[in-house]
Amino acid sequence: MNHAFVPVRRSRFALFILIVSFLAAASCKKDPKAVPEQPGTGNPPPEGSRSDLTRDSIYLYAKEVYLWNDALPAYEQFNPRQYTSGASEIDDYNMELFAITQLKIDPETGRPYEFVSDGSGFPKYSYITDEESNDPSRTEEVNLEGFGTDFGFTLTGLGTEDAYEIYIRYVNPGSPAAKLGLTRSDVITQINGRRLGSDFAADVNFINSAFDQQTLTLSGRKNDGTVFNRSLSKMSYRSSPVLKDTVLTTGGKVIGYLAFARFSNPSNALSALDQAFADFASAGVNSLVVDLRYNGGGYVSTAEHMVNLIAPQRLNGTTMFTEYFNETMRAGKAEILKNQPLTDENGRQRFSNGRALTYFDVDYSVEGNTYKFAKKGSLNIEDVVFIVTGNTASASELVINSLRPHINVRIIGERSYGKPVGFFPINIEVYDVYYSMFQSRNSAGEGDYFQGFAPDAETADDVTHDFGDPAEHSLAAAVRYLTQGSFNAASSLKVMGRKVDVRSVEIRNIGMAGGFRGMIENRVRLKGKF
Repeated sequence: MNHAFVPVRRSRFALFILIVSFLAAASCKKDPKAVPEQPGTGNPPPEGSRSDLTRDSIYLYAKEVYLWNDALPAYEQFNPRQYTSGASEIDDYNMELFAITQLKIDPETGRPYEFVSDGSGFPKYSYITDEESNDPSRTEEVNLEGFGTDFGFTLTGLGTEDAYEIYIRYVNPGSPAAKLGLTRSDVITQINGRRLGSDFAADVNFINSAFDQQTLTLSGRKNDGTVFNRSLSKMSYRSSPVLKDTVLTTGGKVIGYLAFARFSNPSNALSALDQAFADFASAGVNSLVVDLRYNGGGYVSTAEHMVNLIAPQRLNGTTMFTEYFNETMRAGKAEILKNQPLTDENGRQRFSNGRALTYFDVDYSVEGNTYKFAKKGSLNIEDVVFIVTGNTASASELVINSLRPHINVRIIGERSYGKPVGFFPINIEVYDVYYSMFQSRNSAGEGDYFQGFAPDAETADDVTHDFGDPAEHSLAAAVRYLTQGSFNAASSLKVMGRKVDVRSVEIRNIGMAGGFRGMIENRVRLKGKF
């Protein structure tokens, strides 16, 4: 079982602000009084406090743009102004958003589509950000523009409650940790002089406190037994989303391996992706393993680019995936979007024939949001294995789902997160609200993976080996499948010098529980009149 250990709630939305800061800047801050009344569903009172009007706006926007808006009752029945018992304004707004997202029931489960079992009171997909709020369960500090401000590594506790070791789970390229030669599979024995390994709960609290500081000292050992001591300082850095790429030649197969951290924006991700696939093509790669085990998603355009690098030439011009908005938006009746200025990538207002454009001018039809294959690079892959965990979400799952009808796709690891929905930001007063706004489906119409993708073979997250190491359990299982046609997942991990059955080993992530999970649509297609 995976257990996430996170800092206190005061940091609830920090990561999301880093990720979407440029999007927030692109939206003008409007008075919620500008939100029009909603005809036919009861009108909000004409007067109220600033907070009342913001609560009204959250409801009124959801009534038109939320993916499952058909489940929302009339204004009087929902009564958005009732949500006032939170400790702060944003707590009130989150309570309201949570209530909105729990109305539509998934017939397959009998529970809301945005149900979460942790009792956190936050939806599975939708969220709100402002300049003050943050999220303790998502403390990774590399944003979707590729900029980091942290030490650049995350940790995992591996073992049992009374016998465990602390491993580096991954290191961000370009980070202070990377520059000092730290890698996944390094064992950390001491932090700031404190020896780790005797009290897991106390170690987690200590580690999280240490990570809040500007400097850090580490002691540990490499896989070969070499002991090391390092001193790190936080710094600003630019990180590639490619954690590792390598080529394995075995069993008559030339297998390309790519570990990809996040679907960051095109300026950060595309050149790195193109280079990795160019190297695969030069090496004669004929099969592929794509490691998305910690990839919570990001930009749809970057995910689409990866699909086009993988897909064979024969798919050109056929449907890759379609984004389905609600009926109100498809029919061009989401009038409330006239309050959302449409800006370019630099945050400047867009115009057409002298008129300022808004999100109401965007084409939300099925035809206007169907994307076709357009091959990139020279690699033509027919067999690909994806490595996933519960942290694999959104744009990562989009890549897998888009390829499944067309080539031989297999999945190894754990069940993925399950997020076939995406969004763009809605600005309300000083807040950005990210409603679930569209659902993606592949060319076969498949897209209801709200409970995630089940793996073809279950494997433990083997942090005792680096990315790309043929002995790492998930990669070893993938290679066996690609070379022999069958899975043979390893049954044990080596913990504290002895082999332990993977079913008795607890793998517990420390500090970061999966990073950003989302699918941002940063491309817009205007209606035909523009």
